[in-house]
Amino acid sequence: MSAAQNLSYSVIQVVHNFGAVAAVGGSVIATRLRDNVTRRRLANLVLIGWVTQAVSGATFGMVTYHFYHQFPDISGIAVDALAIKMVCATLGILLLAAYLWQGHRWTEQGKNKAWISSSVLAITAISGAAFLRWFS
Repeated sequence: MSAAQNLSYSVIQVVHNFGAVAAVGGSVIATRLRDNVTRRRLANLVLIGWVTQAVSGATFGMVTYHFYHQFPDISGIAVDALAIKMVCATLGILLLAAYLWQGHRWTEQGKNKAWISSSVLAITAISGAAFLRWFS
């Protein structure tokens, strides 16, 4: 592996990790809050975290394609983990976009369920990363 390739993967991993921190941390913190203004601010951060996860995740594949002229060679559990991470990110993005767009109309119970759901999705996605990494 070349220095340029290692640097590319390292930079992407740093960005990916910050996205994970925003998605997991922001969601978990929001489950403990009741202040809607603060929750809305966190929703923006968490949405950015989810989008960062999706874009940086795709960028891993693009870097591999650039250097090897093929996508990463993964199979079995790694494919399942990647699919789970992609579903979690997609649902997380849709959930937080809906929260920011229509959340002011939701009941407190609905808002609480949204934050619990975002937390579960984020924790599932970050857990899937271990399986993707070690089973690829």
